[in-house]
Amino acid sequence: MPRQMQVNEPNVDWHPSATLSALRLRAKIIAKIRAFFAKNNILEVTTPLLTDKGVTDPYLKNFQVPVDDQILYLQTSPEYAMKRLLCAGSGPIYQICQAFRFGDSGTCHQPEFTMLEWYRPNFEHMQLMDEIDLLLKIVLTNQTAKRISYQDIFAQHLQINPHTIPRKQLITCVQQKVKGLQERSLIQWPHTTLLECLFSHCIQPKLGHNTPLFIYDYPEKQAALAKLRTIPHQKEAIAERFELFINGIELANGYHELTDPEIYRLRFEQDNRQRLQNKQPTMAIDHKLLRALEQGGLPTCAGVALGLDRLVMVAGGYQKISEVISL
Repeated sequence: MPRQMQVNEPNVDWHPSATLSALRLRAKIIAKIRAFFAKNNILEVTTPLLTDKGVTDPYLKNFQVPVDDQILYLQTSPEYAMKRLLCAGSGPIYQICQAFRFGDSGTCHQPEFTMLEWYRPNFEHMQLMDEIDLLLKIVLTNQTAKRISYQDIFAQHLQINPHTIPRKQLITCVQQKVKGLQERSLIQWPHTTLLECLFSHCIQPKLGHNTPLFIYDYPEKQAALAKLRTIPHQKEAIAERFELFINGIELANGYHELTDPEIYRLRFEQDNRQRLQNKQPTMAIDHKLLRALEQGGLPTCAGVALGLDRLVMVAGGYQKISEVISL
């Protein structure tokens, strides 16, 4: 007697989450991106999605994959592998690839997403913003993007200076502007978390609704792997980092890249100390990257990671990231 197929979920919806029109738009945008980089003699590269080291960043969490007798990690971005290529003399490079970040799914978030990342030797962050703007004009046919510093955007929306505001005054501002938060819990938050709370709740939703907007020169404690610049009469340095916003959505995050291997090591160690404070497991430092920085040397450059799915959302007027990914 022939065995009958078992159907456990007879009412499951098998249709892909993205329409064919969304997928055609996505393909068209990717073709334009590749043509843009080919025209500018920027080499397309491919690096592994599985790596033997995760990231120390306390705000990111890798997916772990058991392979034989070891644990590998799905990349949160191709940054480390691409920087090793730069140290080996690759020149300007870009990559379109999948990235994976453990966390909740939502309107603009998926654990697996597509990233466009590129690096430009002999560029600083302002020059890279110029190039991103050129690409946006090709993909979105928008007007020239606007720019405003992190300090000025806080002054414009909240009438405070994020670099000099006293902690007590900052806590009071968060209490007043973000409802439902108790002073007792806010006292435990780091200064940078308080600023990020104000930014995400009170500023970001208002950004880039008519024209793309770059926010640049972030606080020192939000530097990640960006270079720092000292400011006269200011205690903390400025991170030469930028983010791009369109319709209240963060599309890109870029740096004037740090090149000193010893400062990389110090920042990785600082990340792990923060992880311990957050009761997170520490992560092994990527010594291949440090050796590349020491022996090959990272050229002076700027780099950026851009969420390609979000770019397609903006281009097509979609409201959910699932509408542009064939889930």
